[in-house]
Amino acid sequence: GQHGDQPIDWNRKKMSKRTPCQIGKQRKRALRRGFTLIEVMVGGSVMLVVVVAALALYMTSNKLAVDQNMYAELQHDVRSAMYFITRDLRMAGVGLPVEFSGYYFEGTDNENQGAGAAVNPDRIRFLGNIEDPLSFRIQNYNGSSINLSVDDFSFEQHPYSDEYYDNKMVLILPNPSSGCNSGQVRQLTHITHSEYGTNEKLNCSPGLAPGIDPPGGLSGTCGSSNDYDGGLVTFINVTEYWLDVTGNYPGLTPGLNGYIGNGQGSILYMTMNALHYPLAQNVENLQFEYNGDLDDNGQLDGFVPWQDTWTLNQVSSIRQVRILVLGRTPRPFVSVSGTAPGNNYLYQRPVISNDPNPLGQPDRHKRFLLESTSNVRNMSLNVYNTGTR
Repeated sequence: GQHGDQPIDWNRKKMSKRTPCQIGKQRKRALRRGFTLIEVMVGGSVMLVVVVAALALYMTSNKLAVDQNMYAELQHDVRSAMYFITRDLRMAGVGLPVEFSGYYFEGTDNENQGAGAAVNPDRIRFLGNIEDPLSFRIQNYNGSSINLSVDDFSFEQHPYSDEYYDNKMVLILPNPSSGCNSGQVRQLTHITHSEYGTNEKLNCSPGLAPGIDPPGGLSGTCGSSNDYDGGLVTFINVTEYWLDVTGNYPGLTPGLNGYIGNGQGSILYMTMNALHYPLAQNVENLQFEYNGDLDDNGQLDGFVPWQDTWTLNQVSSIRQVRILVLGRTPRPFVSVSGTAPGNNYLYQRPVISNDPNPLGQPDRHKRFLLESTSNVRNMSLNVYNTGTR
C-alpha cells in the first residue's frame, strides 16, 4: 500500500471525512464523562477546609466584637458615674456659709451590707444646691407658727415665681454667732410678700421633712427660735452616692422611691432628697479617700479613708477627695477560653483602698478601674459660695 512516494494514513483520511456535526457530538460525549471519585474527594476536602477556616475566622471576630462592645458599655457607665460624683464633690457646700463647712459632706467607710457581699463599698453624702441656688437672710423666725421673715426684696433677687416655692424643701440655718449648729429641714407651703418687695415671709409645714438627713448630724432644732434670727434659708439638696452590692439593701423596698432591688445588685445609685436614681450598672466596688490638714500643721497629710472620729474642724480641713470606681463586665469574656491566668488582674477583682475583702479569683470577667481626684472648691477658696457672709 503505497501511493506515489508517500504512505497513506487511512485513519487521518477517515477522520477527514467526518462532518463538523459528528465532531461536536464526540466532544460532548467526552465532556459528559465528569470527574473521577478522587477528583471529587480532593475538591470537597479543599472546599471544606476553606469553609471551616472562614467560619472559625467569623466566630473569633464575632466573639471579639461581643466582648469589646460589652467592655465599651461598661467603660461608658463607669465614666458617666465618675462625672456626676466629681461634679458634686467640687461643688459640695454651695450656697452655705463657710462656718458650716464641717457639714458640707460626710463619708462612710466600708459599709457592710450583709447577705454575704463580696465587697464592702464606701459611700459619700453632700450638702448644697448646685441646680437651684437660694440664699435668704432671716430677720425673724417664729418657731411656733413656723413662719419666718426675710430681708425686703429677697424674692426679687432670685428668678423663681411664687408658685415655684410651693412644697420645696429648705434648710433653715441658725446664726453662727448663736453657738447652735442645728439646721431645720422643712417643707414650704407658700410664700407671702407685698407688691413692692416688703413684708416677705416663708411659711412651712409643721415637723421636720422626713427622709432628708444632712451630713454630720446637722438636722435638728436649736433651743431658742431666736438662734435663727440672722441665719440663712436655702433650698436643700442632700445627695448621696452609694453602691448596692446585692440588690437587697436593708430597709429599702423594691419599686419605692426609685430603688430597683429584687436582687439586681452591682448598681451605683445617686440618692437626692430621699429619691434613688440608678446611675450605672455592673459596678463592683466604690471607694473614697480624703486628703486634708487633719493634724493642723499647715500641710496636707495624704489620702486616707474616712474616719468617724474626725471632728467638724478636721472635716473642714479636707481639700481633696479621691474616687475609685471599679466596673466588671456582666458576663465572662467569650474570647477567653479555659481559666484566666492568676497573674492577670484584668480578670479578677482587685482590692482597692482599704476594702477588707481578699483578692477575688480569676473568673474571665474583665474589670475597668477608674480613679479621679476632686478638689472641694468651697473648702479651698469659697469663690462659688453665695452663702459667704
